[in-house]
Parts: sequence; C-alpha cells; structure tokens
Amino acid sequence: MEFLIHILLLFIVINTILKLSFWKWWQAGLFSFVCGLFIIAMYPYSILQSKTQLHDYLSDIPVLQNMAVLVTIESAICFAFCYAALSAGERLTGGGAPGHAPGKGRKWYKRLLYWYPSLLIFPVLFYLLTQAIFSFSGMSFSLTAYVLAGAVVVLLPLLSYVLNYFFPEKEFRLEIHFITSLFVAILGLLTTVDTRMTYGVAQEPLNLKAIGVSVGLIVTGFLLGWAWDKMKWRIRRKRNK
Repeated sequence: MEFLIHILLLFIVINTILKLSFWKWWQAGLFSFVCGLFIIAMYPYSILQSKTQLHDYLSDIPVLQNMAVLVTIESAICFAFCYAALSAGERLTGGGAPGHAPGKGRKWYKRLLYWYPSLLIFPVLFYLLTQAIFSFSGMSFSLTAYVLAGAVVVLLPLLSYVLNYFFPEKEFRLEIHFITSLFVAILGLLTTVDTRMTYGVAQEPLNLKAIGVSVGLIVTGFLLGWAWDKMKWRIRRKRNK
C-alpha cells in the first residue's frame, strides 16, 4: 500500500513540474516560494505526527476514498487544461503556442485552467516534511524544515526550466502532462481498493526478465514517440519558412 502511495506522490510532483514548465520562470519561482512558506508554516504540526499515525492514515479506507476523490478532481482539471490547449483552432492565446498564458478576450475558465497549479503538491510536501524529520532525527526540526523549504524553492523552478529547455515543444509536454495525469488518476483509484482485496495472491518468483522487457518496450515507445514528434516539429518549421 505504501509503495503505491509513494509512486502516486512521485507522479504528483512530476505533474506539478510539468505544469510549471508552461509558466514563466518568475511565476514558477513565486509558486515555489509559496510552497516553501507552506513547509515552514507546517513544521510545528508535522513534528506532532508519528510513524504510527501516518501508517494508520494511509491504511484507513475512508481517508483513502476521500484522497481518491481529490486525486480524480485534480486529474480532471489537468485533462481539461490539456484539451483546452490542444483543441483544434482554439488555443490559450490568440494565435500563440498552446500552453501560453491566455490573452484578453479568452474565456474565463481557460484562464483559470492555465493559472491553476497542482494543489495536491501541498499534502505531498507535508508528507515529505514528516519523512525528512523522521530521517534526520538528530537535526533541529526547524533547520530540517528550512532546508527542505530551500530545496523546494530552488528545485521546482529549476526542474521546470530544465524540462522546458530539453523539451521546448509545448505540444509534447502537454501530451506528457495528460499521460501523467492519467497515471495519477489510476494510482489514486488503486490505492483505494488495494486493502480490500480478499483473495490470496499466488506466491511466484519475481520475473526480472519480463519486467526488463516491459520496461524496455515502454522506454522504446517513449523514445520513438519523442523522435517522431521532434521530426514532425522540424518538418513543420521548414514548411513555415
């Protein structure tokens, strides 16, 4: 159960970085600063938590069901943003590239979709803060919170900039944002039903060969899709010239 939740938290962080890659650097920096302030403000509450309490929360079915609802709503908002940005003949800017800030005269909900950050990042940051406090028990609680806040303030805009630098095609990042949101929605549902499985799972040795083949196929498909998208983008640029 905790393994699935950790994967879910990882995908939420990736989704947040993807969304910030559509913003300007100072906008991403401002949101990261808000995240840092949140960590500093929450550390007095995080030190009151224990590993047993967190384990009970992550094993409580009603809590997981509420979390699944929030994850589904968040994913639906991300889907709506991707569809609004990629819809035929209707972009977030008048004639600009998809994912840019919406200009004047555009519908209000498209502006809201663009400026909506991932709010699920805040419970993820709270969880990371508690885990950091547990891991660095010999360090001052306030120092741990400030170090984590500083890392978040620096890493979030930096990673979004790196992502924007290596993948400048906004259509490609929108597709990855959509796929990541889909994984977040699926994992949110899986974490809900995981503890309700009543059948016994057959004990079988771990098939590393099958796992390697699956990972290889996924990586190969990703690289082929990325190369094909890059070729189409270059051909389109040559035609426009």
